[in-house]
Amino acid sequence: MNYRQLSNGIRVSEITFGCWELGGGQWEKQDDDVNIRALQRAYELGIQSFDTAEGYGQGHSEEIVGRALEGVRKDCVIATKVSPGHLRRDDILRSVEQSLKRLRTDYIDIYYVHWPNRDIPLSETMTTFAELRDQGVIRSVAVSNFSRELLEEAMSYTRVDCIQPEYSLLERSIETDVLPYCREHGIGVLTYSSVAKGILTGAYHFGGLKLSPNDFRQGRRLFKPEHLEAETPLVQCVKKIADRHGVKPAEVAIAWILHQPGITSAIVGTQSIAHLEENVRAVDLRLNEDDLRELDEVSRSVLAQIDGPASSSR
Repeated sequence: MNYRQLSNGIRVSEITFGCWELGGGQWEKQDDDVNIRALQRAYELGIQSFDTAEGYGQGHSEEIVGRALEGVRKDCVIATKVSPGHLRRDDILRSVEQSLKRLRTDYIDIYYVHWPNRDIPLSETMTTFAELRDQGVIRSVAVSNFSRELLEEAMSYTRVDCIQPEYSLLERSIETDVLPYCREHGIGVLTYSSVAKGILTGAYHFGGLKLSPNDFRQGRRLFKPEHLEAETPLVQCVKKIADRHGVKPAEVAIAWILHQPGITSAIVGTQSIAHLEENVRAVDLRLNEDDLRELDEVSRSVLAQIDGPASSSR
């Protein structure tokens, strides 16, 4: 495993274990003991950065993380998030206290605003976060799903240590303004949906996998039938490069993210230890200039079809 450092000195693994699925809720969940073992195996493989939220399974994901990592807590970077309905001062203080209990810890390494809420002053939220950092309750002030405009506003109230945006070969909007701003100001970037909710693994194009009728991804942007069809050239490209290197497509998709300037860590979630071990290998995959150019060109072409001409100019 390789590691990268936030500007405040916190070191995170290049792969962050995403724990959304472990809470159940919108996902079909494995038995808790299976997921605890997956978390512990991740730690054995060198992953020491773990990402959860109070909203994942109504706190159950945090409970699983707390149980799995209690014995190695001091060696881990644990991130969690406060929900958009809890961004007033008193609500934040209640939320962070409950998260601490579920995580079985007395501090949180990275604390995110999960989603912005226009009905609550950002000044109140960020000032409260700053106080928690000053008190040592949290080590890093962070935001997720923020535009550059909102990130700049947040920075006017306190230092933002890192941001968590969606980013993959099928979602590159942060390249226009958020990522350059983060590079300029030394803000860490930990990205989610690294394999585009499974699409870049090839499972839906080559593996015959179908979404169940009640899957929350039904109707989402990337899973619309016409978009799945449009994505085929990119999925084929990823697989071709994976075959060339003797690796799995997911490894190529993750490695591509880690090759982009300004990225700190790619968040990848799984309940499968076999998939976890494949994902970890991505940190050692060195894509050459031809690989990167081909992925970039095919990605832009596909995005232009899905999202319109504007996406091709990113």
